[in-house]
Amino acid sequence: MIFLQKNFKNQKTKRRCKQVQVTDVRIRRIQTDGKLRAYVSITFDDSFVVHDLRIIDGRKGMFVAMPSKLLPNGNHKDIAHPINTEVREMIQNAVLKEFQATEGQEEQSAGSDSLGGELDMNVDDISVDLDDEEKE
Repeated sequence: MIFLQKNFKNQKTKRRCKQVQVTDVRIRRIQTDGKLRAYVSITFDDSFVVHDLRIIDGRKGMFVAMPSKLLPNGNHKDIAHPINTEVREMIQNAVLKEFQATEGQEEQSAGSDSLGGELDMNVDDISVDLDDEEKE
């Protein structure tokens, strides 16, 4: 199998790219003494989701950090990231807007499941008979 890689940077033709839109933002707030405030999942064009973005309370204010992995040397490397400033700003604005909009909702959502509905299930409704498996 042969893989071909084409370098578009050297072409003189102008690349035409459709601007993607953030169509969903899901915030999972974190209660910690550190600078991490929340984990975020974002969906682009109702088609592609990126998990584990982080909202960090930095020295210059809140910012969005891209998902990353820890390298053996102790550094972090982004797994996914925008390649231009316009998309980075669009992502950061959408995420921080949703973070601020949901600021007071963490108290209201206590006792709710992750989909926002009340938990109707009772522990007594769940039954597992382990004895049947042991007999076989």
